[in-house]
Amino acid sequence: MQIPKHTLGVGDRFGHQGQAQLKAFLAARGQGIDVHPVWNKSNREHDLIGSNPEEVRIEAKNAVESLGWNGAYFVDADHINLKTVDRFIEASDFFTVDVADNVGKSSPPQVTEQFLAIVQPYLGLLTIPGIPAPFAITRELARATADKFLFAIRTAGQIYRHVESRKGRNRFVTEISVDETDKSQTPVELFLILAMIAEEKIPAQTIAPKFTGRFNKGVDYTGDMSQFEKEFEEDLNVLAFAIREFGFPPGLKLSVHSGSDKFSLYPIIRKLIQKRNAGLHVKTAGTTWLEELIGLAESGGEGLAIAKEIYVKALCQFPKLIRPYATVIAIDTQQLPPATEVVAWNSDKFAGTLRHDSRCPDYNPHFRQLLHVSFKLAAKMGSRYTKALVANQPVIERNVKENLIERHIKPIFG
Repeated sequence: MQIPKHTLGVGDRFGHQGQAQLKAFLAARGQGIDVHPVWNKSNREHDLIGSNPEEVRIEAKNAVESLGWNGAYFVDADHINLKTVDRFIEASDFFTVDVADNVGKSSPPQVTEQFLAIVQPYLGLLTIPGIPAPFAITRELARATADKFLFAIRTAGQIYRHVESRKGRNRFVTEISVDETDKSQTPVELFLILAMIAEEKIPAQTIAPKFTGRFNKGVDYTGDMSQFEKEFEEDLNVLAFAIREFGFPPGLKLSVHSGSDKFSLYPIIRKLIQKRNAGLHVKTAGTTWLEELIGLAESGGEGLAIAKEIYVKALCQFPKLIRPYATVIAIDTQQLPPATEVVAWNSDKFAGTLRHDSRCPDYNPHFRQLLHVSFKLAAKMGSRYTKALVANQPVIERNVKENLIERHIKPIFG
């Protein structure tokens, strides 16, 4: 199973927007943009909402059959580990293997020595085509990288082989995620990580490194864009080199996690993947959930009441809601409007404050981030929330489709 060159991961918290999402991909195809959907949902999201991976497969299948999509599509077991992988095996054909919990754990000394022997030919000055200056790789640097990542990648190998034993070889796509670490990887570290992945015989087709800067949920990038551009291009060159050196699938590509709404980076990413004729995977996380809220707010009546109620409850439960997302949000509580103010808002004011449009004077990224991590409050509403989605589907669908094609697909892949 080979992943297409360009893919976009589309999360759908409540499983009602599969057709709306796919209509964006069909519209893109009509404009000559070839990008394929990957429906993704993590174990944490399933637990918070009370859903299961099979529901994601059914949603994707129904959308594909209803709209006549004849391209590839995937269902991603997002950020799985050894403890959570089993519930995803039957329904998923894309596995994002998350090694974050094992980064920094030490491997047995003999295992580290074996790895150092494998990379011995690369010690000294390493020239990677496309990168002007060679890299000095010392044995000490290789050992330090092994001490940080080798145990984690060996665990990824265990997960891969476990899935392979159940699904069969070449029956699924494997992504390795090393983005949830303390700092970005250097080109040398990424090269050595790829050497570890190759040694584990994981036929990875995508890898998600950590980049410099903040990739906060649902808002734009914060950081040095020139440094990001340098890192992104270096990483593309490292992957091309690793394909030749280690025999990875020829389509091995970068994956950008928390990639939704990183509008300032899209021109850079688009320029570089076109320059290198490279593939790309971008995960859009909970963008669709926010477009649902915007659609409900625009619908007025019960929809607007639900959106306001979720925000008021989110303010009351702020510390609990943000705790699991502390590293990927940056909310200034002083910038959050008080509940008494929000309950008096009309549809336009609520939607304008939430929609990610920096040209709108009402837009508030702190308000947006809080609601991004508050989807479990909607889940607790049960059928009241889902019935509102059904009742207001036309306006919600318009927002979901427009957000994907106009703010994401066309700027990145167009």
